[in-house]
Amino acid sequence: MKISRKGREQIVNFKSKLVEGKGRQLGKGKKESDNDRYEVAVAVKVIESIRSEKRREEMEFTEAFKQAGPCCFSPDSRLLAVAVDHRLFIRNVFSLKVEQLYSCVDKISFIEWAPDSQYVLCGLYKRPMVQAWSLAHPDWTCKIDEGPAGIAYARWSPDSRHILTTSDFQLRLTVWSLLNTACVHVQWPKHSPSFTTDGKFAAVCIRRDCKDYVNLLSCHSWELMGSFPVDTLDLAGLQWAPDDTSILVWDSLLEYKVLIYSPDGRCLLKYQPYDSGLGVKTLAWSPCGQFLAVGSYDQQVRALNHLTWKTFAHFMHMTTIRAPCNATIFKEVDEPLQLHMSDLSLSDDIALNIQDGSIDNSREGNCRVKYKVVDLPVNLPFQKPVIDKPNPKQGIGLMSWSCDSQYLLTRNDSMPTVLWIWDICRLEPAAVLIHKDPIRAAAWDPTGGPRLVLCTGSPNLYMWSPAGAWCVSIPLPEFLICDLKWSSAGGRLLLKSKETFSCAAFVQDLPDSTECTTSDDE
Repeated sequence: MKISRKGREQIVNFKSKLVEGKGRQLGKGKKESDNDRYEVAVAVKVIESIRSEKRREEMEFTEAFKQAGPCCFSPDSRLLAVAVDHRLFIRNVFSLKVEQLYSCVDKISFIEWAPDSQYVLCGLYKRPMVQAWSLAHPDWTCKIDEGPAGIAYARWSPDSRHILTTSDFQLRLTVWSLLNTACVHVQWPKHSPSFTTDGKFAAVCIRRDCKDYVNLLSCHSWELMGSFPVDTLDLAGLQWAPDDTSILVWDSLLEYKVLIYSPDGRCLLKYQPYDSGLGVKTLAWSPCGQFLAVGSYDQQVRALNHLTWKTFAHFMHMTTIRAPCNATIFKEVDEPLQLHMSDLSLSDDIALNIQDGSIDNSREGNCRVKYKVVDLPVNLPFQKPVIDKPNPKQGIGLMSWSCDSQYLLTRNDSMPTVLWIWDICRLEPAAVLIHKDPIRAAAWDPTGGPRLVLCTGSPNLYMWSPAGAWCVSIPLPEFLICDLKWSSAGGRLLLKSKETFSCAAFVQDLPDSTECTTSDDE
Protein backbone atom coordinates (compact mmCIF):
# COMPACT_ATOMS: atom_id res chain seq x y z
CA MET A 1 0.00 0.00 0.00
CA LYS A 2 1.26 3.45 -0.88
CA ILE A 3 0.75 6.60 1.17
CA SER A 4 1.22 10.05 -0.27
CA ARG A 5 3.78 12.52 1.04
CA LYS A 6 1.07 14.65 2.67
CA GLY A 7 -0.35 11.62 4.46
CA ARG A 8 3.11 10.61 5.71
CA GLU A 9 3.70 14.11 7.05
CA GLN A 10 0.40 14.02 8.98
CA ILE A 11 1.24 10.65 10.50
CA VAL A 12 4.75 11.79 11.45
CA ASN A 13 3.37 14.96 13.06
CA PHE A 14 0.87 13.04 15.14
CA LYS A 15 3.47 10.46 16.15
CA SER A 16 5.78 13.29 17.24
CA LYS A 17 2.99 14.72 19.40
CA LEU A 18 2.47 11.32 20.96
CA VAL A 19 6.16 10.89 21.77
CA GLU A 20 6.44 14.48 23.02
CA GLY A 21 3.36 14.08 25.24
CA LYS A 22 4.56 10.83 26.75
CA GLY A 23 8.07 12.20 27.30
CA ARG A 24 6.68 15.30 29.01
CA GLN A 25 4.67 13.18 31.40
CA LEU A 26 7.57 10.82 32.16
CA GLY A 27 9.94 13.73 32.66
CA LYS A 28 7.70 15.32 35.24
CA GLY A 29 7.08 12.01 36.94
CA LYS A 30 3.34 12.66 37.21
CA LYS A 31 0.30 10.70 36.24
CA GLU A 32 -1.38 11.49 32.96
CA SER A 33 -4.18 14.00 33.27
CA ASP A 34 -7.54 13.59 31.54
CA ASN A 35 -6.61 16.23 28.96
CA ASP A 36 -3.32 14.53 28.11
CA ARG A 37 -4.99 11.15 27.77
CA TYR A 38 -7.66 12.72 25.60
CA GLU A 39 -5.05 14.34 23.31
CA VAL A 40 -3.22 11.04 22.92
CA ALA A 41 -6.47 9.20 22.17
CA VAL A 42 -7.46 11.77 19.54
CA ALA A 43 -4.05 11.55 17.87
CA VAL A 44 -4.26 7.76 17.70
CA LYS A 45 -7.75 7.91 16.22
CA VAL A 46 -6.68 10.42 13.59
CA ILE A 47 -3.82 8.14 12.57
CA GLU A 48 -6.26 5.24 12.32
CA SER A 49 -8.59 7.40 10.22
CA ILE A 50 -5.76 8.31 7.82
CA ARG A 51 -4.77 4.67 7.47
CA SER A 52 -8.37 3.59 6.92
CA GLU A 53 -8.66 6.23 4.19
CA LYS A 54 -5.73 4.55 2.43
CA ARG A 55 -6.91 0.97 2.86
CA ARG A 56 -10.63 1.41 2.21
CA GLU A 57 -12.29 -0.94 -0.22
CA GLU A 58 -12.18 -0.12 -3.89
CA MET A 59 -15.66 0.25 -5.30
CA GLU A 60 -17.14 -0.01 -8.75
CA PHE A 61 -20.39 1.62 -9.80
CA THR A 62 -22.67 0.65 -12.65
CA GLU A 63 -24.33 3.17 -14.92
CA ALA A 64 -27.66 4.63 -13.87
CA PHE A 65 -30.83 2.80 -14.90
CA LYS A 66 -34.38 4.11 -14.86
CA GLN A 67 -36.72 3.21 -12.01
CA ALA A 68 -40.10 4.56 -10.98
CA GLY A 69 -41.04 2.53 -7.94
CA PRO A 70 -39.68 -0.04 -5.51
CA CYS A 71 -36.46 -1.99 -6.17
CA CYS A 72 -35.03 -4.91 -4.18
CA PHE A 73 -32.51 -7.76 -4.34
CA SER A 74 -33.67 -11.35 -4.34
CA PRO A 75 -32.92 -13.31 -1.13
CA ASP A 76 -30.25 -15.35 -2.94
CA SER A 77 -28.59 -12.09 -4.16
CA ARG A 78 -28.64 -13.24 -7.79
CA LEU A 79 -31.46 -11.10 -9.17
CA LEU A 80 -32.76 -7.57 -8.85
CA ALA A 81 -36.44 -6.62 -9.23
CA VAL A 82 -37.08 -3.08 -10.52
CA ALA A 83 -40.48 -1.45 -11.00
CA VAL A 84 -41.01 1.10 -13.77
CA ASP A 85 -44.65 2.19 -13.57
CA HIS A 86 -46.67 -0.98 -14.45
CA ARG A 87 -43.69 -3.00 -15.70
CA LEU A 88 -41.48 -5.27 -13.61
CA PHE A 89 -37.88 -5.80 -14.75
CA ILE A 90 -35.90 -8.77 -13.41
CA ARG A 91 -32.20 -8.04 -13.86
CA ASN A 92 -29.09 -10.10 -13.27
CA VAL A 93 -27.21 -8.61 -10.33
CA PHE A 94 -23.77 -9.10 -11.89
CA SER A 95 -24.44 -7.86 -15.44
CA LEU A 96 -27.72 -5.96 -14.85
CA LYS A 97 -29.07 -7.48 -18.05
CA VAL A 98 -32.85 -7.95 -18.18
CA GLU A 99 -33.68 -11.63 -17.69
CA GLN A 100 -37.46 -11.32 -17.38
CA LEU A 101 -40.00 -8.59 -18.10
CA TYR A 102 -43.53 -8.69 -16.70
CA SER A 103 -46.41 -6.31 -17.30
CA CYS A 104 -48.93 -5.67 -14.52
CA VAL A 105 -52.40 -4.22 -14.92
CA ASP A 106 -51.60 -1.05 -12.96
CA LYS A 107 -48.75 0.90 -11.40
CA ILE A 108 -46.62 -1.17 -9.01
CA SER A 109 -46.65 0.14 -5.44
CA PHE A 110 -44.87 -2.69 -3.64
CA ILE A 111 -42.46 -5.54 -4.45
CA GLU A 112 -41.47 -8.54 -2.35
CA TRP A 113 -39.50 -11.64 -3.28
CA ALA A 114 -40.53 -15.07 -2.05
CA PRO A 115 -37.98 -16.47 0.44
CA ASP A 116 -36.87 -19.10 -2.10
CA SER A 117 -36.34 -16.42 -4.82
CA GLN A 118 -38.59 -18.35 -7.23
CA TYR A 119 -41.55 -15.97 -7.12
CA VAL A 120 -41.99 -12.23 -6.90
CA LEU A 121 -45.06 -10.36 -5.62
CA CYS A 122 -46.29 -6.99 -6.88
CA GLY A 123 -48.78 -4.92 -4.91
CA LEU A 124 -51.10 -2.78 -7.04
CA TYR A 125 -52.75 -0.95 -4.19
CA LYS A 126 -54.61 1.55 -6.38
CA ARG A 127 -56.76 -1.23 -7.87
CA PRO A 128 -56.55 -2.85 -5.17
CA MET A 129 -54.89 -6.01 -6.44
CA VAL A 130 -51.86 -8.28 -6.04
CA GLN A 131 -50.04 -10.06 -8.85
CA ALA A 132 -47.40 -12.77 -8.44
CA TRP A 133 -44.96 -14.06 -11.06
CA SER A 134 -42.83 -17.18 -11.36
CA LEU A 135 -39.19 -17.00 -12.45
CA ALA A 136 -39.10 -20.67 -13.48
CA HIS A 137 -42.35 -20.46 -15.48
CA PRO A 138 -42.67 -16.99 -17.08
CA ASP A 139 -46.15 -17.77 -18.44
CA TRP A 140 -47.53 -18.53 -14.97
CA THR A 141 -49.18 -15.71 -13.05
CA CYS A 142 -51.39 -15.28 -10.01
CA LYS A 143 -53.86 -12.45 -9.51
CA ILE A 144 -55.57 -11.67 -6.19
CA ASP A 145 -58.42 -9.18 -6.02
CA GLU A 146 -60.04 -8.44 -2.66
CA GLY A 147 -62.81 -6.38 -4.21
CA PRO A 148 -64.47 -3.71 -2.04
CA ALA A 149 -62.48 -4.83 1.03
CA GLY A 150 -59.29 -3.49 -0.55
CA ILE A 151 -55.68 -4.44 0.16
CA ALA A 152 -53.60 -2.48 2.64
CA TYR A 153 -50.63 -4.85 2.77
CA ALA A 154 -49.40 -8.12 1.20
CA ARG A 155 -46.49 -10.42 1.94
CA TRP A 156 -45.16 -13.96 1.43
CA SER A 157 -45.34 -16.77 3.95
CA PRO A 158 -42.04 -18.45 4.94
CA ASP A 159 -42.75 -21.49 2.71
CA SER A 160 -43.00 -19.27 -0.43
CA ARG A 161 -46.27 -20.96 -1.40
CA HIS A 162 -48.79 -18.73 0.37
CA ILE A 163 -49.59 -15.03 0.07
CA LEU A 164 -51.04 -13.09 3.01
CA THR A 165 -53.13 -9.99 2.36
CA THR A 166 -54.56 -7.54 4.87
CA SER A 167 -57.69 -5.66 3.84
CA ASP A 168 -58.41 -2.01 4.44
CA PHE A 169 -59.81 -0.92 7.81
CA GLN A 170 -58.38 -4.11 9.42
CA LEU A 171 -61.38 -6.17 8.40
CA ARG A 172 -59.63 -9.47 7.73
CA LEU A 173 -56.35 -11.24 7.01
CA THR A 174 -56.52 -13.73 4.13
CA VAL A 175 -54.03 -16.54 3.46
CA TRP A 176 -54.02 -17.51 -0.23
CA SER A 177 -52.48 -20.83 -1.27
CA LEU A 178 -50.64 -21.16 -4.60
CA LEU A 179 -50.90 -24.96 -4.43
CA ASN A 180 -54.64 -25.60 -4.26
CA THR A 181 -56.19 -22.09 -4.51
CA ALA A 182 -57.60 -22.46 -0.98
CA CYS A 183 -57.84 -19.46 1.35
CA VAL A 184 -58.11 -18.96 5.12
CA HIS A 185 -59.56 -15.85 6.79
CA VAL A 186 -58.60 -14.28 10.12
CA GLN A 187 -61.04 -11.64 11.31
CA TRP A 188 -60.08 -8.19 12.68
CA PRO A 189 -56.26 -8.24 12.31
CA LYS A 190 -54.45 -5.12 13.50
CA HIS A 191 -51.10 -5.61 11.78
CA SER A 192 -49.17 -7.91 9.51
CA PRO A 193 -48.23 -11.20 11.24
CA SER A 194 -44.80 -11.99 12.63
CA PHE A 195 -43.20 -15.36 11.84
CA THR A 196 -40.81 -17.50 13.84
CA THR A 197 -37.29 -17.96 12.51
CA ASP A 198 -38.00 -21.56 11.45
CA GLY A 199 -41.21 -20.45 9.69
CA LYS A 200 -43.46 -22.88 11.59
CA PHE A 201 -45.66 -20.43 13.50
CA ALA A 202 -47.15 -16.97 13.02
CA ALA A 203 -48.31 -14.46 15.63
CA VAL A 204 -51.20 -12.18 14.65
CA CYS A 205 -52.70 -9.41 16.74
CA ILE A 206 -56.48 -9.06 16.57
CA ARG A 207 -58.89 -6.73 18.32
CA ARG A 208 -62.09 -8.16 19.74
CA ASP A 209 -64.55 -6.56 22.14
CA CYS A 210 -62.33 -3.45 22.49
CA LYS A 211 -59.37 -5.53 23.65
CA ASP A 212 -56.15 -6.75 21.98
CA TYR A 213 -55.37 -10.46 21.60
CA VAL A 214 -52.48 -12.42 20.10
CA ASN A 215 -53.41 -15.43 17.98
CA LEU A 216 -50.85 -18.14 17.23
CA LEU A 217 -51.27 -19.89 13.89
CA SER A 218 -49.61 -22.98 12.44
CA CYS A 219 -48.00 -22.13 9.10
CA HIS A 220 -48.58 -25.71 7.93
CA SER A 221 -52.37 -25.83 8.20
CA TRP A 222 -53.06 -22.20 9.22
CA GLU A 223 -55.14 -23.45 12.12
CA LEU A 224 -55.44 -21.54 15.40
CA MET A 225 -52.97 -23.00 17.93
CA GLY A 226 -53.71 -20.63 20.81
CA SER A 227 -54.85 -17.15 21.80
CA PHE A 228 -54.26 -14.89 24.79
CA PRO A 229 -55.08 -11.27 25.73
CA VAL A 230 -52.37 -8.63 26.09
CA ASP A 231 -52.25 -5.67 28.48
CA THR A 232 -52.29 -2.85 25.93
CA LEU A 233 -54.62 0.05 25.26
CA ASP A 234 -53.94 0.09 21.51
CA LEU A 235 -51.31 -2.43 20.41
CA ALA A 236 -48.87 -0.86 17.94
CA GLY A 237 -46.93 -3.97 16.89
CA LEU A 238 -45.58 -7.39 17.82
CA GLN A 239 -42.47 -9.37 16.92
CA TRP A 240 -41.01 -12.77 17.72
CA ALA A 241 -37.66 -12.86 19.50
CA PRO A 242 -34.77 -14.13 17.33
CA ASP A 243 -34.66 -17.37 19.36
CA ASP A 244 -38.46 -17.87 19.02
CA THR A 245 -38.91 -18.23 22.79
CA SER A 246 -40.91 -15.05 23.40
CA ILE A 247 -43.09 -12.45 21.71
CA LEU A 248 -42.45 -8.72 21.95
CA VAL A 249 -45.52 -6.45 22.16
CA TRP A 250 -45.60 -2.66 22.48
CA ASP A 251 -48.35 -0.11 22.95
CA SER A 252 -49.17 2.99 20.91
CA LEU A 253 -47.04 6.11 21.17
CA LEU A 254 -49.52 7.63 23.65
CA GLU A 255 -48.67 4.96 26.24
CA TYR A 256 -45.09 3.89 27.02
CA LYS A 257 -45.46 0.16 27.54
CA VAL A 258 -43.29 -2.74 26.35
CA LEU A 259 -44.45 -6.31 27.08
CA ILE A 260 -42.76 -9.68 26.63
CA TYR A 261 -44.97 -12.79 26.49
CA SER A 262 -44.17 -16.46 26.30
CA PRO A 263 -45.99 -18.43 23.56
CA ASP A 264 -48.35 -19.87 26.17
CA GLY A 265 -49.50 -16.38 27.21
CA ARG A 266 -47.43 -15.76 30.38
CA CYS A 267 -46.26 -12.15 30.77
CA LEU A 268 -42.47 -12.20 31.24
CA LEU A 269 -41.92 -8.44 31.28
CA LYS A 270 -43.93 -5.26 31.65
CA TYR A 271 -41.59 -2.34 31.05
CA GLN A 272 -42.90 1.17 31.63
CA PRO A 273 -40.14 3.67 32.54
CA TYR A 274 -42.48 6.68 32.72
CA ASP A 275 -46.19 7.40 32.60
CA SER A 276 -46.57 10.85 31.05
CA GLY A 277 -45.33 11.83 27.61
CA LEU A 278 -45.02 10.07 24.27
CA GLY A 279 -43.71 6.51 24.44
CA VAL A 280 -42.03 3.99 22.16
CA LYS A 281 -40.91 5.05 18.69
CA THR A 282 -38.56 2.24 17.55
CA LEU A 283 -37.55 -1.22 18.78
CA ALA A 284 -34.83 -3.59 17.62
CA TRP A 285 -33.72 -7.06 18.69
CA SER A 286 -30.01 -7.75 18.41
CA PRO A 287 -29.22 -10.52 15.88
CA CYS A 288 -27.89 -12.73 18.69
CA GLY A 289 -31.20 -12.35 20.56
CA GLN A 290 -29.55 -11.32 23.84
CA PHE A 291 -30.41 -7.60 23.75
CA LEU A 292 -33.48 -5.52 23.09
CA ALA A 293 -33.08 -1.82 22.27
CA VAL A 294 -36.04 0.48 22.85
CA GLY A 295 -35.95 3.98 21.35
CA SER A 296 -38.47 6.48 22.65
CA TYR A 297 -39.64 10.04 22.16
CA ASP A 298 -37.62 11.26 25.15
CA GLN A 299 -34.49 10.98 22.93
CA GLN A 300 -33.08 8.00 24.82
CA VAL A 301 -32.34 4.38 24.00
CA ARG A 302 -32.80 1.79 26.73
CA ALA A 303 -31.14 -1.60 26.33
CA LEU A 304 -32.49 -4.72 28.08
CA ASN A 305 -30.95 -8.18 28.43
CA HIS A 306 -32.87 -11.37 27.71
CA LEU A 307 -31.93 -13.20 30.93
CA THR A 308 -33.48 -10.93 33.55
CA TRP A 309 -35.21 -8.43 31.23
CA LYS A 310 -33.54 -5.64 33.18
CA THR A 311 -32.21 -2.41 31.72
CA PHE A 312 -28.40 -2.49 31.54
CA ALA A 313 -27.76 0.74 29.58
CA HIS A 314 -29.27 4.15 28.90
CA PHE A 315 -27.91 5.86 25.79
CA MET A 316 -28.39 9.63 25.95
CA HIS A 317 -28.29 11.83 22.85
CA MET A 318 -26.84 15.06 24.18
CA THR A 319 -26.62 18.25 22.17
CA THR A 320 -23.07 18.89 23.40
CA ILE A 321 -20.28 16.31 23.69
CA ARG A 322 -17.58 17.18 26.20
CA ALA A 323 -14.37 15.55 27.35
CA PRO A 324 -13.57 13.04 28.64
CA CYS A 325 -15.12 11.01 25.85
CA ASN A 326 -13.64 8.05 24.00
CA ALA A 327 -15.82 8.50 20.93
CA THR A 328 -14.32 9.75 17.68
CA ILE A 329 -16.23 12.72 16.30
CA PHE A 330 -16.26 12.80 12.49
CA LYS A 331 -17.60 15.88 10.72
CA GLU A 332 -18.34 16.17 7.02
CA VAL A 333 -16.39 19.02 5.46
CA ASP A 334 -15.59 20.27 1.97
CA GLU A 335 -11.95 20.11 0.93
CA PRO A 336 -10.83 22.13 -2.13
CA LEU A 337 -8.96 20.07 -4.64
CA GLN A 338 -5.27 20.90 -4.95
CA LEU A 339 -4.75 21.65 -8.66
CA HIS A 340 -1.23 20.96 -9.95
CA MET A 341 -0.75 22.73 -13.29
CA SER A 342 1.89 20.27 -14.43
CA ASP A 343 -0.40 17.29 -14.02
CA LEU A 344 -3.81 18.68 -14.97
CA SER A 345 -5.21 20.12 -18.16
CA LEU A 346 -7.74 22.76 -17.16
CA SER A 347 -11.00 23.31 -18.99
CA ASP A 348 -11.83 26.64 -20.63
CA ASP A 349 -14.21 27.61 -17.81
CA ILE A 350 -11.58 27.09 -15.11
CA ALA A 351 -8.99 28.88 -17.23
CA LEU A 352 -11.26 31.91 -17.48
CA ASN A 353 -11.74 31.89 -13.71
CA ILE A 354 -7.98 31.83 -13.20
CA GLN A 355 -7.57 34.78 -15.55
CA ASP A 356 -10.14 36.64 -13.46
CA GLY A 357 -7.97 36.02 -10.43
CA SER A 358 -10.13 33.50 -8.55
CA ILE A 359 -11.22 29.89 -8.66
CA ASP A 360 -14.70 28.90 -7.45
CA ASN A 361 -13.98 25.87 -5.30
CA SER A 362 -17.64 25.39 -4.48
CA ARG A 363 -18.45 24.30 -8.03
CA GLU A 364 -18.94 20.63 -8.67
CA GLY A 365 -15.67 18.93 -9.43
CA ASN A 366 -13.48 21.56 -7.72
CA CYS A 367 -13.92 20.23 -4.19
CA ARG A 368 -14.48 16.92 -2.51
CA VAL A 369 -16.21 15.80 0.65
CA LYS A 370 -14.38 14.09 3.47
CA TYR A 371 -14.64 13.39 7.19
CA LYS A 372 -12.61 15.51 9.58
CA VAL A 373 -11.87 14.46 13.17
CA VAL A 374 -12.88 17.36 15.42
CA ASP A 375 -11.84 18.13 18.97
CA LEU A 376 -14.09 18.32 21.99
CA PRO A 377 -16.27 20.00 23.06
CA VAL A 378 -18.62 19.73 20.08
CA ASN A 379 -22.05 21.34 19.77
CA LEU A 380 -24.28 19.15 17.63
CA PRO A 381 -26.82 20.71 15.24
CA PHE A 382 -30.22 20.56 16.91
CA GLN A 383 -33.73 21.33 15.64
CA LYS A 384 -36.40 22.25 18.13
CA PRO A 385 -39.56 20.25 17.32
CA VAL A 386 -42.80 22.06 16.53
CA ILE A 387 -45.13 21.13 19.37
CA ASP A 388 -48.39 22.27 17.75
CA LYS A 389 -48.17 19.77 14.85
CA PRO A 390 -48.68 15.98 14.85
CA ASN A 391 -45.79 13.52 14.63
CA PRO A 392 -43.10 15.79 16.12
CA LYS A 393 -39.58 15.45 14.74
CA GLN A 394 -38.02 14.14 17.93
CA GLY A 395 -37.07 10.83 19.45
CA ILE A 396 -35.17 7.84 18.09
CA GLY A 397 -36.41 7.50 14.53
CA LEU A 398 -33.64 5.23 13.22
CA MET A 399 -32.01 2.33 15.07
CA SER A 400 -30.23 -0.79 13.87
CA TRP A 401 -27.82 -3.46 15.18
CA SER A 402 -24.66 -4.61 13.44
CA CYS A 403 -24.63 -8.23 12.31
CA ASP A 404 -22.31 -9.23 15.19
CA SER A 405 -24.45 -7.39 17.81
CA GLN A 406 -21.41 -5.36 18.89
CA TYR A 407 -22.59 -1.96 17.66
CA LEU A 408 -25.88 -0.08 17.61
CA LEU A 409 -26.59 2.90 15.35
CA THR A 410 -29.16 5.52 16.31
CA ARG A 411 -30.48 8.79 14.95
CA ASN A 412 -32.35 11.29 17.07
CA ASP A 413 -34.89 13.01 14.81
CA SER A 414 -34.20 16.30 16.61
CA MET A 415 -30.64 15.98 15.25
CA PRO A 416 -31.32 14.52 11.79
CA THR A 417 -27.79 15.13 10.49
CA VAL A 418 -26.05 13.24 13.33
CA LEU A 419 -25.55 9.48 13.50
CA TRP A 420 -24.54 7.86 16.79
CA ILE A 421 -22.69 4.53 16.88
CA TRP A 422 -22.69 2.82 20.29
CA ASP A 423 -20.22 0.19 21.48
CA ILE A 424 -22.22 -2.43 23.39
CA CYS A 425 -19.13 -3.93 25.05
CA ARG A 426 -18.03 -0.58 26.49
CA LEU A 427 -21.58 0.84 26.82
CA GLU A 428 -20.47 4.17 25.36
CA PRO A 429 -20.44 5.85 21.96
CA ALA A 430 -17.74 4.57 19.64
CA ALA A 431 -18.23 7.30 17.03
CA VAL A 432 -20.46 10.23 16.16
CA LEU A 433 -20.87 11.20 12.50
CA ILE A 434 -21.96 14.78 11.75
CA HIS A 435 -23.21 15.58 8.25
CA LYS A 436 -24.37 18.61 6.32
CA ASP A 437 -27.70 17.08 5.26
CA PRO A 438 -30.27 14.92 7.09
CA ILE A 439 -29.56 11.20 7.06
CA ARG A 440 -31.91 9.40 4.67
CA ALA A 441 -30.88 5.77 5.22
CA ALA A 442 -28.23 3.75 7.04
CA ALA A 443 -27.58 0.00 6.85
CA TRP A 444 -25.05 -2.47 8.25
CA ASP A 445 -23.28 -5.02 6.10
CA PRO A 446 -25.31 -8.23 6.67
CA THR A 447 -22.17 -10.38 6.54
CA GLY A 448 -18.67 -10.21 7.94
CA GLY A 449 -17.44 -7.55 10.34
CA PRO A 450 -19.23 -4.32 11.28
CA ARG A 451 -19.34 -2.07 8.22
CA LEU A 452 -21.88 0.73 7.96
CA VAL A 453 -23.06 2.60 4.88
CA LEU A 454 -25.34 5.66 4.90
CA CYS A 455 -26.65 8.37 2.57
CA THR A 456 -27.96 11.91 2.98
CA GLY A 457 -29.54 12.73 -0.37
CA SER A 458 -26.19 13.92 -1.73
CA PRO A 459 -23.94 12.44 -4.46
CA ASN A 460 -21.73 10.88 -1.77
CA LEU A 461 -21.70 7.55 0.03
CA TYR A 462 -20.61 7.58 3.68
CA MET A 463 -19.02 4.59 5.40
CA TRP A 464 -17.86 3.67 8.88
CA SER A 465 -16.06 0.74 10.44
CA PRO A 466 -14.13 0.40 13.72
CA ALA A 467 -11.02 1.37 11.74
CA GLY A 468 -12.38 4.77 10.73
CA ALA A 469 -14.81 6.66 8.51
CA TRP A 470 -14.60 7.85 4.92
CA CYS A 471 -16.63 9.31 2.04
CA VAL A 472 -16.97 8.02 -1.51
CA SER A 473 -18.15 10.26 -4.35
CA ILE A 474 -20.50 8.65 -6.86
CA PRO A 475 -19.12 9.00 -10.43
CA LEU A 476 -22.60 9.55 -11.89
CA PRO A 477 -23.91 12.96 -12.96
CA GLU A 478 -26.87 14.34 -11.00
CA PHE A 479 -27.21 11.14 -8.94
CA LEU A 480 -28.39 12.03 -5.43
CA ILE A 481 -28.62 8.96 -3.20
CA CYS A 482 -31.94 8.96 -1.35
CA ASP A 483 -32.02 5.26 -0.35
CA LEU A 484 -29.74 2.24 -0.23
CA LYS A 485 -29.99 -1.50 0.42
CA TRP A 486 -27.47 -4.31 0.91
CA SER A 487 -27.74 -7.62 -0.86
CA SER A 488 -28.21 -10.48 1.59
CA ALA A 489 -24.82 -11.92 0.59
CA GLY A 490 -23.07 -8.61 1.28
CA GLY A 491 -20.54 -6.93 -0.96
CA ARG A 492 -23.14 -5.22 -3.18
CA LEU A 493 -25.28 -2.15 -2.69
CA LEU A 494 -28.42 -0.91 -4.40
CA LEU A 495 -28.37 2.89 -4.59
CA LYS A 496 -31.53 4.81 -5.49
CA SER A 497 -32.01 8.37 -6.59
CA LYS A 498 -35.33 9.98 -7.41
CA GLU A 499 -35.73 8.43 -10.86
CA THR A 500 -32.72 6.15 -11.36
CA PHE A 501 -30.75 3.44 -9.57
CA SER A 502 -27.22 2.10 -9.63
CA CYS A 503 -25.40 -0.85 -8.09
CA ALA A 504 -22.10 -0.61 -6.25
CA ALA A 505 -19.73 -3.50 -5.65
CA PHE A 506 -16.77 -3.89 -3.30
CA VAL A 507 -14.30 -5.39 -5.72
CA GLN A 508 -11.27 -5.62 -3.47
CA ASP A 509 -10.62 -5.76 0.26
CA LEU A 510 -7.18 -4.36 0.87
CA PRO A 511 -5.19 -6.00 3.72
CA ASP A 512 -5.90 -4.52 7.13
CA SER A 513 -2.28 -3.97 8.08
CA THR A 514 -0.38 -1.03 9.51
CA GLU A 515 2.64 -1.85 7.37
CA CYS A 516 2.91 0.29 4.27
CA THR A 517 5.45 1.31 1.68
CA THR A 518 6.18 4.93 0.86
CA SER A 519 6.57 6.55 -2.52
CA ASP A 520 7.74 10.04 -3.36
CA ASP A 521 5.95 9.90 -6.70
CA GLU A 522 2.53 10.50 -5.13
